[in-house]
Amino acid sequence: MVRELVVLGSASQVPTRTRNHNGYFLRWDDEGVLFDPGEGTQRQMLLAGVPASAVTRICITHFHGDHCLGLPGVLQRMSLDSVTRPAAVSFPVSGGEYVDRLRHASVFDDRLDLRLQPVEVAPSDDGLVTVEEMQTWTLRAAALRHPVDTIGWRVEERPGRAMLPERLAVAGISGPDVGRLRRDGAVNAGGRRVTLDEMSVERPGQVVAFVMDTAWCEGALALAEGADLLVCEATFASSEAGLAAARGHLTASDAGRLAAESGARRLLLTHFSRRYQDVQALVEEAAAAFAGDVIAASDLLRVPVPPRRASGDETR
Repeated sequence: MVRELVVLGSASQVPTRTRNHNGYFLRWDDEGVLFDPGEGTQRQMLLAGVPASAVTRICITHFHGDHCLGLPGVLQRMSLDSVTRPAAVSFPVSGGEYVDRLRHASVFDDRLDLRLQPVEVAPSDDGLVTVEEMQTWTLRAAALRHPVDTIGWRVEERPGRAMLPERLAVAGISGPDVGRLRRDGAVNAGGRRVTLDEMSVERPGQVVAFVMDTAWCEGALALAEGADLLVCEATFASSEAGLAAARGHLTASDAGRLAAESGARRLLLTHFSRRYQDVQALVEEAAAAFAGDVIAASDLLRVPVPPRRASGDETR
């Protein structure tokens, strides 16, 4: 199983010669979550080796063009490739009209089993809202602060159990009995009933947070809390903090602060203004606020989700 983020585009409002409009594909075992497909996403998927059939869900933060104009092409390609399994499109509830327009932007043979999932999160809500619970992970959302209705996303694996070999050995549990213990929650060993809780500790699940186009807000902090991978906009340098605030964006320094205050482990900066041909200064600004791993997104970059935290490790 592979868990990684594929950057399909890393520009903000205006694409450049080296940066496509937004687009991010999260490969999560046998699921594929496409975030904010901006213009040109279909071609970027081809270049990145991401087939249309790999997309099982599309999550849109808001309906500025650089975050959604690629939706028609992606949907039409999925239909052309005869994708048969259901695909969900999750988006702010106020954007239903735009989804309808984008979905029917041109004539095509629409054979998709597309499941629209409008998400209502009030701007006053500072916490997370559960959008859908899958078998092993949960999709959550939170309101962000931008001139239009915007929500961020959080992919959250359910906690598991990590077996303790020393305790298993003392209890005389080995081989198939370990599997039975995991499955049934208890086994008989050494003349007594041994429970899973005795032989294991809780293993935190992996978390990926997607925070795009927002001023500083509690919703961003809730999304990023304890994230193994935080994908965060860094549209401007701190020298343009006034402009960032006026337009509802974060600076690179803000992104670093968000990662630090939320206890994230790996920070992926993206959504760069076209004014920055070299984004190394933005990386350095973020790194000054965040001691963890800071990476600048570039088109077609693959970023692994860090391994699960050690059991009992609630912070970095």
